[in-house]
Amino acid sequence: MSNLAGKHIVLGITGSIASYKAADIASRLTQAGALVDTCMTPAATRFITPLAIRALTGRPVYVDMFDPEAETAEAHVALARRADAVLVAPATATTLAHLAQGSAEDMVALTVLATRAPVLLAPAMDNQMWENPATQANVARLRERGMAFVGPAVGRLASGHVGAGRLEAPETILGALRLLLGRNGDLAGRHIVVTAGGTQEPIDPVRFISNHSSGKMGFAVAEAARDRGARVTLIATPATAALETPYGVERRTVVRTVDMRDAVLAACRQADALVMAAAPADFSPTAAAEHKIKKDGSGRLVLELEETPDILRAVQQAGLDVVRVAFAAETQRVVEYAREKLLRKGVQLVAANDVTAPGAGFGTDTNLVTLIDAAGTVEALPLLPKYDVAMRILDRVVALLRERDAGSLPAPAGAVPEG
Repeated sequence: MSNLAGKHIVLGITGSIASYKAADIASRLTQAGALVDTCMTPAATRFITPLAIRALTGRPVYVDMFDPEAETAEAHVALARRADAVLVAPATATTLAHLAQGSAEDMVALTVLATRAPVLLAPAMDNQMWENPATQANVARLRERGMAFVGPAVGRLASGHVGAGRLEAPETILGALRLLLGRNGDLAGRHIVVTAGGTQEPIDPVRFISNHSSGKMGFAVAEAARDRGARVTLIATPATAALETPYGVERRTVVRTVDMRDAVLAACRQADALVMAAAPADFSPTAAAEHKIKKDGSGRLVLELEETPDILRAVQQAGLDVVRVAFAAETQRVVEYAREKLLRKGVQLVAANDVTAPGAGFGTDTNLVTLIDAAGTVEALPLLPKYDVAMRILDRVVALLRERDAGSLPAPAGAVPEG
């Protein structure tokens, strides 16, 4: 469940051919658990009907500023006051001009003018209108006032031209809205480093050693941390190429375990926490062949392997003051091996799972995780979507960060200091 759940979102729709996409946005917001109150300009109703939006949100749609049948005498004030955020999508050039001038010409502009909630604008217009100095001046003024923008995207426009002016994709707009809602979350001002996916250790130019890790758990942690206000650096491998980077998250791609170690050490120098959700390969060929290895008729191939660097130990040995969370993907004796890992790696929390359990294997959208902390406490979570698992892990990270800030971060019980 994302940070949209239970939030009052005012969706403003203005008169653009892209208005039809607002139906998808309204539907996605509602499915995410948001309470969506919609206001439309009269021009918007010529592209999409209020009835269509009401059917998707199950809530009233406001168009007429002087509607005598409105639920309150000043509907725009009621909407503005209960809003957790205002999203205007699409936002036309005319609407941007009205907002920049503080002009209340319609229900959308009136509501934006009356609200103290964060405002997100998703522009949509022809590229020449977007590039016009007047529009750019309006955008600059609105940014100065604290309003956020998402898009416009570059692509084919209704005019047939290609350029900046397309309404951003609904999933991108919702990502930007979640980023905006999270800016006052309990991880606001924190920098969280997350790793995801299985590393690849080259055998030759066409083959490598890796594992089945999809990176979905790491991406869920990155998304959840973003939703709680953190600045997130996501260090991911090519195994995650099919996964969309969460909006607002910085993604860095690495291939080998040694590359991930270097990237993690660099990112953690100015970070508050590290969540190692990746599955770095434990072994790597001592030397990769320069050319593709051919069959020689012997019936077998012998590879000499060496251990890869231990990333979590490298962070500890570097003396970096970050809360460290490890993952343990096991097939047996899960809690026992997770406890051993917690002590061996010197981390504050281990999230362990049995990858052979239904719904908890690689590539699934759910996970069955047990949390083991430095005090020896064991908490078995039920089967949950990976986003919800990420939220439970981050609950622990928030508490650990408070302990770190207070100078009382516990060492793993039974840990042996390095000589």
